[in-house]
Amino acid sequence: MMTHMSEVTRTRRSRSPKIVINADEFSHLESLAEGAMQRNPALADRLFDELGRARIVKPARMPGDVVSIGSTATYRDETTGQEKSVTLVYPEDADITRQRVSVMTPIGVALLGLAEGAAFYWDTRDNQRRMLTVIRVEPAVAAKPGN
Repeated sequence: MMTHMSEVTRTRRSRSPKIVINADEFSHLESLAEGAMQRNPALADRLFDELGRARIVKPARMPGDVVSIGSTATYRDETTGQEKSVTLVYPEDADITRQRVSVMTPIGVALLGLAEGAAFYWDTRDNQRRMLTVIRVEPAVAAKPGN
């Protein structure tokens, strides 16, 4: 009985896990969503939805185990068992060959603000629904002067 209850609870949580967003990133993310309304309204709407339900925190209070711009997230595809690590970046810094994924992609929007252990559904580009689980988050490394 207890196992069933935790599965139900886990399923409910996986539909829309809590998200946290750094206050310093919020207005830039909002601007990106506004700019994407003409090119990709579905993605823009998804980002607006995420921003609307997020808990916004000051940078000093941003948990280290939450995916934010510059952090590296390792997640597992629960269908295949495959694990992948990506660094979430703004569009101008995206480089898939270096596993730097734009926040303005479906997986980028899905990962934004999630904490370690969060599970969420993600629809692939070929319309397959997958359950992904965030396994580990490595906080963004502050840029050194001169870099």
